[in-house]
Amino acid sequence: MKKLYSLFILLFLVTGIIAGCGASEENSATNEGNASTDQAESAKDNAFPVTITDALDEEVTIENDPEKIVSLIPSNTEILFDLGAGEEVVGVSDFANYPEETADIEKIGGMEFNVEKIISLKPDLVLAHGSSAHNSEAGLQQLRDAGIAVLVVNDAKSFEEVYKSIEMIGQATGETEQAQTTISDMKKQLEDIQAKAEDIPEEDEKNVFVEVAPAPEIFSPGKNTFMDDMLSMIHAKNVTHDEEGWNQIDQEAIIQANPDVIITTYGYYTENPIEQVLSRDGWQDVTAVKEEQVVDVHSDLVTRSGPRLVEGVEELAKAVYPDVFAE
Repeated sequence: MKKLYSLFILLFLVTGIIAGCGASEENSATNEGNASTDQAESAKDNAFPVTITDALDEEVTIENDPEKIVSLIPSNTEILFDLGAGEEVVGVSDFANYPEETADIEKIGGMEFNVEKIISLKPDLVLAHGSSAHNSEAGLQQLRDAGIAVLVVNDAKSFEEVYKSIEMIGQATGETEQAQTTISDMKKQLEDIQAKAEDIPEEDEKNVFVEVAPAPEIFSPGKNTFMDDMLSMIHAKNVTHDEEGWNQIDQEAIIQANPDVIITTYGYYTENPIEQVLSRDGWQDVTAVKEEQVVDVHSDLVTRSGPRLVEGVEELAKAVYPDVFAE
């Protein structure tokens, strides 16, 4: 009986030690997690104050880690969320639709933003954009006069400039490390896409016409646009490459160019874009129409200067070379 009692005590002690070790390990893991969070917060705090030269060549000083941010354009909003600063966003453009959390965030207007609404949100930082800053000078100055830091992000025209936009927003929010991670991920994905495109023989490269606005006023991208760069990356030829920027195109010129593939980007707001092209008078002999090689791609993926542009390149690649880029 004495031996049995001693064995019971020993078993009780061993069980207690094991349980204690488990609790100790759990506490240690919790403490390590808290320490990592504290270190991350400390690193962000140490990033401020920061002075950034923005797209208007203005030196903008952000004194502290912004707790409330208003974004005036969807591309800036997408970058903020990608960098992990979405919880600080208190106001977005009427056109913001990604990520889905933006549906519940206060809207501050479209091309003409509501200055009073923005000031009422009491933001520490307003992210404007170079594409519209010159048309909004008075409103932006009102925000500055209200004591709000206003940072004008560059109007990116290339992937390299998009990376600069991401870096700038990363600096402004203390998310510099995540900004570099995002940029690295984008570059890696682009490299993978381009590596596949290298297998396309030159004689098999396709002529592509991109239509960003439907008939009767058809618009298409030329050189110095994302779309033109994207087509080049996947070894496709933009039939309107010789034009500069975004241009209204004569239908007869496209019929003469005879593209192999036609890409539309307005299906998000127009019904049946593919049918519109396939049934267009005078286009029946165009190769893309005859072979029904007309594909609609979401405009946000190929025009918004943010992290999802890489998805846009992949969607274009699948549309033009489905056999090469099929999943």
